[in-house]
Amino acid sequence: MAERRTPYEIYWEILVFCRTPRSITSIINRCDLNSKTGQEYLEFLSGKGYLSRVQDGDRASYVSTEKAAEYIETFTRLYQSLFDTIPGFKI
Repeated sequence: MAERRTPYEIYWEILVFCRTPRSITSIINRCDLNSKTGQEYLEFLSGKGYLSRVQDGDRASYVSTEKAAEYIETFTRLYQSLFDTIPGFKI
């Protein structure tokens, strides 16, 4: 049985995946989220300044900000100290 991810792990996954601009659909699919939950995570991270929305014509995408790098690094170190491995992510 697979363990459930914490919101912190999901934030980490989204931020790592969005190091290059990604569409909402690709984020939701890659991070295995439903549309409603995925939108909530994106809004939260955007509101905190960790994601930036980029508009290219009629296409919107999200990209991790410089501020996100600190979260990614801190979370990775904490996770490593607890589990002696880096967080798993299916990129």
